[in-house]
Amino acid sequence: MERYDLLYRLYDEFDTKTLREYQDFVDVFPPVDSRVALDHWQEANDELEERKDEIRSAFAMGATYAEVAARATREQAFTALDLHSKYDRAVNALVLDVDETLRSAGRTDNEIPRDALHMLTEFHEADVPIVICTGQTLENVKGFAIQGLGNELVHSGDVSIVYEAGTGVFTPGHGSDTKRLLYESLDPEIQSVFGEIRSRVLPDAPDDLRRSVHLQGNEFNVTLKPNFETGSQRAAAVIDEGLVYLLDLVGEAVVNSLDEDDNEFERPERGPSWARAYYADADNEIREVLESEHAAPEVSLGDVPSAASERFDRIDVAYYHADAAEVGSLELNKAAGVESALDVLGVDEPFVVVMGDSKSDLRVMQWTADNDAGLAAAPDHSSRDVLAHVMDTDELVFDRGKSAAMLETIYVLNLLAKLG
Repeated sequence: MERYDLLYRLYDEFDTKTLREYQDFVDVFPPVDSRVALDHWQEANDELEERKDEIRSAFAMGATYAEVAARATREQAFTALDLHSKYDRAVNALVLDVDETLRSAGRTDNEIPRDALHMLTEFHEADVPIVICTGQTLENVKGFAIQGLGNELVHSGDVSIVYEAGTGVFTPGHGSDTKRLLYESLDPEIQSVFGEIRSRVLPDAPDDLRRSVHLQGNEFNVTLKPNFETGSQRAAAVIDEGLVYLLDLVGEAVVNSLDEDDNEFERPERGPSWARAYYADADNEIREVLESEHAAPEVSLGDVPSAASERFDRIDVAYYHADAAEVGSLELNKAAGVESALDVLGVDEPFVVVMGDSKSDLRVMQWTADNDAGLAAAPDHSSRDVLAHVMDTDELVFDRGKSAAMLETIYVLNLLAKLG
């Protein structure tokens, strides 16, 4: 209990709120060419150091406690101490989703907030590798990562990008391992399914749908995106329609990829019904969309031939409300990409924090839980299954657009771990 007593003393005896305000000002002060502004920054920095010196002199290991007080609220600090008491380990890598996790269209104008970017640089300076884990294309992620974090940090050798939800991993500065194309490991039968879907998805789409969606520029996954504002009613309607269309296309492509003599496969029009039945059974959100679109399965899961079901087992159909409908490989999910990224980064015994909001992030969270390899955190607007997992583990839920607060908590966890 001594560590808890020291934290109580820290937050009871010192004005930590004002200390954090000075620290926040010093950290995120914009680069300006103004002598007056720079003088103001210097005065704030001097005051910050004086207040930290008071704490440094009042505690053994005072430098660490001064940093704790400057970075975290009382609640954050005690959450970090609870995590340290439970796991007795520091986090040795960050695994971070981007959209609606690091940044939020609802609260941060779809930009990563400056305080979150600053915390990422603090982790980098503390030699904690960063894995950006996203469904976006590599070029999109590289662009905003370099813009936000700087070219030097992104190419430092300690940053990896898992893109398209795990189809590829990009880790600059690692020679032949800089880019791993994980989809090349898939067998020809699965690759043929994706080839057919990719070649038909727009040409074969109904006219109204084709005018209302576009394909994300992926290397492998097939992702329909709305031509309307993400989250809007029109986007929701288009993506719901697009999901039904993608399911039917997957069913047809799977039947065409099977070399079966069974009479069942002489009627390829059954493929869409089988796909609807399979994925409705696997995902309640997909079932709800099918029902709302008057496209509920006409057959049951038990009617799906085993050969088709086994192929569906390897193909992921993902639905993101009013945002995207996507076909990917279950063998190339974010968890597989994260494992590959950590391997390239040399994180041999991972204890990571996974921050995300969607079902693809949930797979990474479940991988960490199954392997005792870290923590899971999520914004409060995440999918139901993600929030259920996070609440069942360490209850690390943060407000929308406030990813920096969770990063600060993890940073303090690592500070406390240094105390031994």
